[in-house]
Amino acid sequence: MKAVAFTHSRPIDDPDSLLDVDVPVPEPRHHDLLVEVKAVSVNPVDTKVRRNDEPLGEYRILGYDAAGVVRAVGSEVTNFGVGDEVFYAGVINRPGSNAEFHLVDDRIVGRKPKSLSFAQAAALPLTALTAWEMLFERFKIPRDQTAVGNLLIVGGAGGVGPIAIQLASELTDLTVIATASRPETTAWCTAMGAHHVLDHSKDLAAQFKAMELEAPDYIFCVTHEAQHWMALTQLLAPEGAIGIIESGKPLDVSALRMKCGSVHFEYMFARGVLQTKTMSAQHRILEAIAHLVDNGTLKTTMTENYGVINASNLRRAHKAVEAGSVRGKIVLEGF
Repeated sequence: MKAVAFTHSRPIDDPDSLLDVDVPVPEPRHHDLLVEVKAVSVNPVDTKVRRNDEPLGEYRILGYDAAGVVRAVGSEVTNFGVGDEVFYAGVINRPGSNAEFHLVDDRIVGRKPKSLSFAQAAALPLTALTAWEMLFERFKIPRDQTAVGNLLIVGGAGGVGPIAIQLASELTDLTVIATASRPETTAWCTAMGAHHVLDHSKDLAAQFKAMELEAPDYIFCVTHEAQHWMALTQLLAPEGAIGIIESGKPLDVSALRMKCGSVHFEYMFARGVLQTKTMSAQHRILEAIAHLVDNGTLKTTMTENYGVINASNLRRAHKAVEAGSVRGKIVLEGF
């Protein structure tokens, strides 16, 4: 089967940073689904693995987000059958989805939203799982319109931010405040449902004061947590919570002590990689996301389609993601 892999960690401008290869079709076992991949999307984690992991000449296939059709199932699969259309985010410790066929555990897979194309659906899983788990499992924000206060989403226009904005604005009564730094990303956050949009390149505390906004009870720092950390700990309301999805540098949490503030980490791959007791929750979350899409509550965050899944187009997508200026999600479809 066709696949895109890397054999050595190289800069994305190197033509050998990603390669078109042919590899055997894998065989499903136990909880595996064999999925014929119809579309994928590119996330920052794809580029980080390519830059930082060294396969030492062996083929390593990247790709996590995918949408496709089940073509075979393992002996322990109970959620799906051959022919089902699915979407999922995969795991980081198995071969990825940038291939014609892909193995994924059925407990972390959902049925594709019926109202979306494969490309539109492929934009959603990783970011939707990350946002849902942070808001409703780490922060434990109720989804019954009883939550009160402010939610600040730092980095509202990338991949996770727009989904978090939609989930919070549609499923809770929180005031959703997002950050962006360009006119087009500010407009994108507003279109996703943010009640206010601030500029994270400027003093956030001063903007809160100027707009007479109460201190945020929840802060979801989607990106560059080290850059914003001290300002966010000072801005947080007493007994508030900060959530982060990156942890590149040690963070000083001492400023939270006097506020009885809390810090929450979200790592979407934890359930699949560690085979946790709650692993199948990701199946249920993706099914809920599909339902919310199909009833019109949520919309896809796909903004660009880079064409067929091959090394050239994936190099172009990786380069755009590494530049840090992508609004929404880049997808690729077909081989």
